Amino acid sequence: MKNMTLENIAAACGGRYWGPEEKKSCEVSEIVTDSRKAGPGCLFVAIPGARADGHDFIPGVVKAGALAVISEKDLGETDFPYIQVESSLNAVKAMAEYYLDQLGIPVIGITGSVGKTSTKETIASVLSQKYQVLKTEGNFNNELGLPLTVFRLRSDHQIAVLEMGISDFGEMHRLARIARPDTAVITNIGWCHLENLKTRDGILQAKTEIFDYLKENGHIVLNGDDDKLSSVGKVKGIAPIHFGLNGENDYYADEISSCGFRGISCRIHTPEGEFSVLIPIPGRHMVYNALAATAVGCLYGLTLEQIRTGIETLKAVSGRFHIIETGRYTVIDDCYNANPVSMKASLDVLGEGTGRKVAVLGDMGELGENEAALHAEVGTHAAGCGIDALYCAGPLCRSLSEAAKAGNPQLDVRHFENREELTKALKELLKDGDNVLVKASHFMQFEKVVAALTEEC
Repeated sequence: MKNMTLENIAAACGGRYWGPEEKKSCEVSEIVTDSRKAGPGCLFVAIPGARADGHDFIPGVVKAGALAVISEKDLGETDFPYIQVESSLNAVKAMAEYYLDQLGIPVIGITGSVGKTSTKETIASVLSQKYQVLKTEGNFNNELGLPLTVFRLRSDHQIAVLEMGISDFGEMHRLARIARPDTAVITNIGWCHLENLKTRDGILQAKTEIFDYLKENGHIVLNGDDDKLSSVGKVKGIAPIHFGLNGENDYYADEISSCGFRGISCRIHTPEGEFSVLIPIPGRHMVYNALAATAVGCLYGLTLEQIRTGIETLKAVSGRFHIIETGRYTVIDDCYNANPVSMKASLDVLGEGTGRKVAVLGDMGELGENEAALHAEVGTHAAGCGIDALYCAGPLCRSLSEAAKAGNPQLDVRHFENREELTKALKELLKDGDNVLVKASHFMQFEKVVAALTEEC
């Protein structure tokens, strides 16, 4: 890892080095916090956790060949080097900030209430037509996940596409300090994390903390159709670039047509020209993702043909509207997370399908004091979006199911107390040829529902 010597690491994280003087100039091969991933030449960071204390695994990682460890504890006399710090988590963040600065590659930071991951995937797919891209994997978008993503960067990477997720004030400020984005992309300001952020204005305030460490002469790419984001003016003298369906945006789309589960087609207009494209993941929201990726692609010198190719070769990731053909029915795995906006969007896509359309939904979390009303709002939406059945689980989904039944008495609506009861009942409720949407907040563990539906076929 470039310039990541033990001496430089100790200085970056404000730690005290203990060990042989000649080892201080050794460069670590990788940085890990999971002892199972420790190998020759690595630096292991011992983080105390609720379930396990990383310090307990130090002997094992040393045996596995670790060059050194970072510890909050005084380890006394050792036969291996270590760096003692006050906080291992803060050390991880400081090391990531230092390492990213050493590499000097452009960083695209992506945040927003809904669509961060799919926008990140689309931007990475587009930029990969010209550059070696590293992108955030899975849910590594928080104060530990972002540094671990940064540590995966190597000298052959030319650009980093980093997802940045938050749930409270101050978090984005700390993430932005690590990432120091050259380009900040915000997808929208929706209704999530209201427990801490309270209102959409609070969400806007928290998300726009990303500008705190935006690089000089950087770029700001915003959803111009979002009423909150469209109110953002110049930041550090940088005028935002807007995308959306409104023709007044810098990048906009028209001629939008659903192709069912094959995706959605549209014509994208840019300051450099226009092109038609088939986005291979269904849903009108995907047009926004493609527009954001188009704007970023143009900023980084891609041709419109390269951008079109990047969009059309986009792959769905597990849990993010991933379509699985089982032989009995089509399962739409969208269970990674959920909020009212994304739930409605997924229901709309399901409603465009052919055959019998079944929504299998679970509770949405972090919605604050209005959580029951927001679930009911989704239920009312489900009643009118053209689906045939709604099967849901969880205490909050009772409001959702009651609103759906009230809005459409003909809709087959069933509510279950928990995921286990729902999963068991689905074996009898589902029919051959059904299109089945599975969606809930992550804590509901609806990936187990997907597994049950796909493993039995």
